[in-house]
Amino acid sequence: MSDQNSSNSIKTIPLREAKGQNSKLTIAILGSGAWGTTLASLASQNGHHVRVWSRQSSLCLEAVLENAEIVLSAISMKGVGEVAANVQKAVSSKPIFVTATKGLDPVTTCTPSQIWQAAFPTRPVVVLSGPNLAKEIQQGLPAATVVASRDAAAASSVQAVFSSPSFRVYTNADPLGVELGGTLKNVMAIAAGTCDGLQLGTNAKAALLTRGLTEIIRIGNCWGAQPETFYGLSGLGDLLATCNSSLSRNYQVGYRLAQGKTLSEVLTELEGTAEGVNTASVLIQRADREEISVPISYQVYRLLKGEVTPLAAVEALMLRDSKPEYS
Repeated sequence: MSDQNSSNSIKTIPLREAKGQNSKLTIAILGSGAWGTTLASLASQNGHHVRVWSRQSSLCLEAVLENAEIVLSAISMKGVGEVAANVQKAVSSKPIFVTATKGLDPVTTCTPSQIWQAAFPTRPVVVLSGPNLAKEIQQGLPAATVVASRDAAAASSVQAVFSSPSFRVYTNADPLGVELGGTLKNVMAIAAGTCDGLQLGTNAKAALLTRGLTEIIRIGNCWGAQPETFYGLSGLGDLLATCNSSLSRNYQVGYRLAQGKTLSEVLTELEGTAEGVNTASVLIQRADREEISVPISYQVYRLLKGEVTPLAAVEALMLRDSKPEYS
């Protein structure tokens, strides 16, 4: 997976600095699901002019994008390519693009930010990711997130837009690592939900999450991310939040599978998209090609395919050959 080097040469002046610290920005939010509307609310509370669009909306995309200084995508992974292409035709301004989608493209295996960067090679792209359960943020509970970009000024602009007393926003210079942390943890959340659904206990779950983080870092290293990024909010932080909350759709997938439901039944009952289901399939495809060891992800993939029962997946992990911890 190539890193986002195409944006290395982009240097922008922070929008607030260019327009004055008290200036209000025009922000287009693409995606009206729980996360998109939550981010729209945070920006609105800070006084910015926010327009929200979805693929089911009657609003004209051109009108939503008009004079937008920030365009934030919070659509599901399956729609990113199509929407980016449509925005390419419709946008008339030169905005900062922000992606808050967590997933991998099933055809190219690209991350959302790579798709946006390919569509807009001369514009800065910022990744927003962290331990952010939308329902808790909507309730005003404290939370933190990360905005990452090769363009530090763009990241700072986005940081200012969404920061509030209850929502702390950090910047980071490793967008690929931040994006992969948020994406790959969804696969681990399915495993964690399965663990809890089988009532395997705290010891088993602690081991699962620890080895899961090791697996995420191994993948990130192979794909060009910085290892230290995965110990931050978008890696370990998001892993802990998503793997320990019934609010997580990916956790719910694993939990309900462990209770004997089929995947089709689980997905029908869910409100929204569990991105980890698609991510597991794409990840295994790429890991096989690049010979990356992903034992937990592989058992999640087999579970989702119906090739193993939840208990058999756990047994397969426990019966693996003995090995040193750091390998």
